[in-house]
Amino acid sequence: MARSLSVEPDLPEDVDAAAEPDGERAEGVTITPYRDGPLIVRGDFRLLDQDGNEIDPGRDTIALCRCGKSGIKPFCDGSHKRSGFSAPSAPSRPRPAAQILRESRLPGT
Repeated sequence: MARSLSVEPDLPEDVDAAAEPDGERAEGVTITPYRDGPLIVRGDFRLLDQDGNEIDPGRDTIALCRCGKSGIKPFCDGSHKRSGFSAPSAPSRPRPAAQILRESRLPGT
């Protein structure tokens, strides 16, 4: 029996819930880690709990908590601002698997 959780999580003020970062809607899903903030998920996605139950986000763009302090997990409620959470938007170094994949796509390899 699947259960749904319907909430209205907050998005950071600079996030346009209707548009991709470049101003156009893209097919699929885009996940953007915001510096010192949440993961912004845009597009056609399904959100499931660890038991496979669907969680209804109620919108096409959501903010997922990265700091672990949100009172409405898995959604962001802005607690990262009060807790002093700090994280970059991009990794500080490339993941080895990503580098191997890029190299395997080079012509002549």
